[in-house]
Amino acid sequence: MNANQVLSSSASVLLAGVVAISAAPFAAQAQQPTVKVDGSSTVFPIMEVAAAEFQKANAGTRVTVGVSGTGAGFRKFCAGETDISNASRPITAKEMGDCKKNGISYVELPIAYDGLAVVVHPQNTWTNQLTLPELKAIWEPGSKISNWSQVRPGFPNRPLKLFGAGAASGTFDYFTEAVNGKSKAIRTDFTPSEDDNVLVQGVSRDTGAMGFFGKAYVEENKGRIKAVPIVPPGKTTGVLPTDANVQSGAYTPLSRPLFIYVSTKAAARPEVSRFVSFTIQNGAKLAKEAKYVAFPARAYTQIATKFTGRRTGTIFGGKEEIGLTIDELLKREAKE
Repeated sequence: MNANQVLSSSASVLLAGVVAISAAPFAAQAQQPTVKVDGSSTVFPIMEVAAAEFQKANAGTRVTVGVSGTGAGFRKFCAGETDISNASRPITAKEMGDCKKNGISYVELPIAYDGLAVVVHPQNTWTNQLTLPELKAIWEPGSKISNWSQVRPGFPNRPLKLFGAGAASGTFDYFTEAVNGKSKAIRTDFTPSEDDNVLVQGVSRDTGAMGFFGKAYVEENKGRIKAVPIVPPGKTTGVLPTDANVQSGAYTPLSRPLFIYVSTKAAARPEVSRFVSFTIQNGAKLAKEAKYVAFPARAYTQIATKFTGRRTGTIFGGKEEIGLTIDELLKREAKE
């Protein structure tokens, strides 16, 4: 073998070594266990914190958390594209059918409680409270209310600009049923988005604006928006979506449970099972960090048992439950 052949042979060996070394990280990355989560923008803050804290303690596992809205999240989940679906309402009968058709069984796990807030601009000094009939008059299908003066005598002559959850959002489903009496029944001339941050921006930029979304986004944006006290049925005084009012059931009918749905097939993978167990075990802490209302400690023990036993299905029968209190939810879970 001459000198050129030796050099050529050595270069080939060296090149092969470089390829092998450089390919190794990519191979490891491709094999990295991944947990795919998607769905509700309301539940997102809880699962974002859960993913970040879980990955600190489990560096070899990757958790991705998407925000496509409850409805869009269930479409992905029932198609087998995600492991966990975040939801700000229970799974519907149609979604149950889609999951069944595709062989997707699931465990329904309540994770925290939320007060669905009605919000205005901080410089709105006239809206000290709103009644449910007033909200309905504003948001019902065909509503012609476009000025605050049309809402109540004494309110100023100021254009009313509306921002609300998009049709793929569980918040949209819950709000429309709680306020208008029928899921998805709403006027069409408002600015919708499944991303609550977009709604926050819209309300914060217009002194005549109104919007609705989960209380966590109010807590995170103090000074930019403010919640309006809502008068419960049969009462005369408005109630704010504070932790205490949500826990006691005083903030009704706009208090609601938040859920994660876990595919039983996905739960058979250790990384998914560990992540779900971590989320339940730290549920109270995660809910508080995300500015939502935590369940009592006993509830998370009950929820953990449900997941460990892989008790599948839903306790809601494919229907929304308006005004369900924490105690009522936990009693229903215990009877399952």
